[in-house]
Amino acid sequence: MATLVKICGVTTPEDARMATSAGADMIGLNFFPGSKRFIDLSAASTIAEGIPADVWRVGVFVNPRREDVEAARLAAGLNALQFHGDEVPELLLGWSCPVIRVIRVYDEGTVAAALEATSADYYLCEGTAGGGFGGAGVGFSWDLANEVPAGKLMVAGGLHAGNVAEAVRITRPFAVDVASGVEMSPGKKDPKKTVEFIQNAKSA
Repeated sequence: MATLVKICGVTTPEDARMATSAGADMIGLNFFPGSKRFIDLSAASTIAEGIPADVWRVGVFVNPRREDVEAARLAAGLNALQFHGDEVPELLLGWSCPVIRVIRVYDEGTVAAALEATSADYYLCEGTAGGGFGGAGVGFSWDLANEVPAGKLMVAGGLHAGNVAEAVRITRPFAVDVASGVEMSPGKKDPKKTVEFIQNAKSA
């Protein structure tokens, strides 16, 4: 099965349509107010309306309240929840859709510790982003992600059309995830970069 592609930090219906037309399997909607790609519930609902039914709508959260996650899930018809902060393990439990836990990979012990500490359907490995919460295009040594079972692994951080095929060949992940690597500016996707990224990821 080909690696799936998630285009994250989509902020407009136009970019969502462009990405899905190019073959994106997942669209990431960012509900973290501190992000340059933040959208509110109204914008998320509008974007979600134009996303095909077979494409996942993934909500991205950082240290949220449970009620806010549920409100976003309902407003945007989310198919998966991505927890990107320092959430307690209990917050990842009890949802009616798959949960993605982000692991910021500092060193070779990071992934094993995260797998032991939390339970999730998928694990997204990315760079440290300078202590931030993603979207900064910071990479890591992809081989460190191989502690995650391939069927549960998502790889992000510093990916772009020029290196995504190599990342896929090394890790054979369930999915790859990109935000800044296909943008003209934060939250504004570049159609050419997006198409090339998706093609290179799926053909690796």
